[in-house]
Amino acid sequence: MNLKRVWHIFIKDLAVGPRSPLLVFMVVMPLVMTLALNLVFGNLSSSEPKLALYVEAESAVQAELEKLPGLRLTIVSSADELRTKVEAHDFDAGLVIPTGFDADLREGRRPLLQLYFSGESYAMDRVVLVVNTLDVLRSVEGRTPPVDVELLQLEEGDPIPLSVRFIPVLVLFAFVIAGLYTPASLLVEEKERKTLVAMLTTPANLSEVVMAKGFLGVVLAFALAAVTLLINQVVIVDVPALLVAMLVSAIFWSVLGVLVGLVARTSEMLFAIVKGTGTLLMGPVIFYIFPDWPQWIARFFPTFWAIDPLWQLVANDATLADIVLPLAITLALSVLMLPFIAGLGRRVLRQMA
Repeated sequence: MNLKRVWHIFIKDLAVGPRSPLLVFMVVMPLVMTLALNLVFGNLSSSEPKLALYVEAESAVQAELEKLPGLRLTIVSSADELRTKVEAHDFDAGLVIPTGFDADLREGRRPLLQLYFSGESYAMDRVVLVVNTLDVLRSVEGRTPPVDVELLQLEEGDPIPLSVRFIPVLVLFAFVIAGLYTPASLLVEEKERKTLVAMLTTPANLSEVVMAKGFLGVVLAFALAAVTLLINQVVIVDVPALLVAMLVSAIFWSVLGVLVGLVARTSEMLFAIVKGTGTLLMGPVIFYIFPDWPQWIARFFPTFWAIDPLWQLVANDATLADIVLPLAITLALSVLMLPFIAGLGRRVLRQMA
């Protein structure tokens, strides 16, 4: 195998392949899905209650609220702006502190508390905001709260927001489209347009062509997965482990894409294969969205091992030592596909002959 010829084929595909409108659409789709989820769920990286505060005059309430952990406090410039933004669901709640509120509170005059809630705020967020607000008011009044409120979580571990559970879906979609579909579609296109025959009349051989398509899939899958994680503002404890996991997963999906590209003879057949195996490809991520389902079932999907390392890094702050086993299984599955690719390559050569 001549790596120089592989590089030239790769550069050709990189320059010509992405010009396909359908391929561009499919590559951009994960990014569009990410932006859509951000619009639907709001900030995907935070589950803290959001409170807007307007203070007409200086008040100790603001200082006490700023001390509270687990609360996103934003100061607005007017009561009208506060009500408008709460009605628009930009905040879970809004609190207005009028002039003289602190003095009335300390003198026992029971001032009116103007606390507005968004119709889309979660019940738990409302409970947290009300309890914390009452504790702050008692502190400003100079009284000790009659009880200490502690919110207890019955399930073990920290809760994982639903928006975080969607991240494996977005990353897997990026891998499927860029890693699997790109090399597969390029191989099928070469066969349909008979350019593969013309290419093999040059010194290049089929293994070099396949290597170039696969390398392009690895590069695009790695890049698109990285962009997807950046857009979602995902924080990773072990960044080198993330790079290794993305590279191994990109290799797996690219090898699978080459395999599918050699099997499919036409674009219609390629679409049928991808559509028919959609459940097998996307099945594992459903178990991340629904944690109450038996999680051991996901391990029967071969693609589970290619996405689980990323999930562990994103959701459970795993390190490289924690994901060695799934990474090794993913590499082993990639190697197991190589004999099938070699056999299919010989079949393609016989068909062209």
